[in-house]
Amino acid sequence: MTLEEAQKTVDEWIKTYGVRYFSELTNMAVLTEEVGELARIMARTYGDQSFKAGEKTDLGDEMADVLWVLLCLANQTGVDLTEAFRKNLKKKTNRDKERHKNNPKL
Repeated sequence: MTLEEAQKTVDEWIKTYGVRYFSELTNMAVLTEEVGELARIMARTYGDQSFKAGEKTDLGDEMADVLWVLLCLANQTGVDLTEAFRKNLKKKTNRDKERHKNNPKL
């Protein structure tokens, strides 16, 4: 599935099952919440914290939740994520094409 297809799929789902989008500000808060849930799993899986009994541990599901809300926000604000990602990759390539190769820490 492409980013464009994902944006369309989310939009169709919202219009079919979700009634309407939450406001942009609400979705920004939901995105922050979802990133926090992802961070919790990362901290417990790869960091020093341990899971509590019964705690959710599905990393892929949490990443998908983050992506879902990001796709909602893109749809709401008229952002074409395919084009935005293409431009962002070009920016990073121009800026960093030698930077990481020349980093002695890496």
